[in-house]
Amino acid sequence: MFEHTSRYYNLETVQYTPNTPDTTTNADADRRTIAYKRRRFLPQGRDLPVLSEVILQEGDRLDLITHEALGDPEQFWQVCDANNAMNPEELLADPNRRLRIPIPQA
Repeated sequence: MFEHTSRYYNLETVQYTPNTPDTTTNADADRRTIAYKRRRFLPQGRDLPVLSEVILQEGDRLDLITHEALGDPEQFWQVCDANNAMNPEELLADPNRRLRIPIPQA
């Protein structure tokens, strides 16, 4: 379902089948089983081992920082996790901020 580098890869896949049909639609269609990933909770950034730290400069981009530090721009989510950020844009809002770059997690 997800690539091995995805933040969702290790989450358990579960299934849901509604118990009661929806009378406003076709009942048979509402009885289908839906597969989904369990909710992902953010780890505590202070608990993640740090590879390095970067001081942001005006105009820095998280994908470029992540590419340079971790070798893959799509791993930006690991930097977000290490800095307790749900929204990647909030990490870049303050130039001169010190970003924690984590040791990549498998």
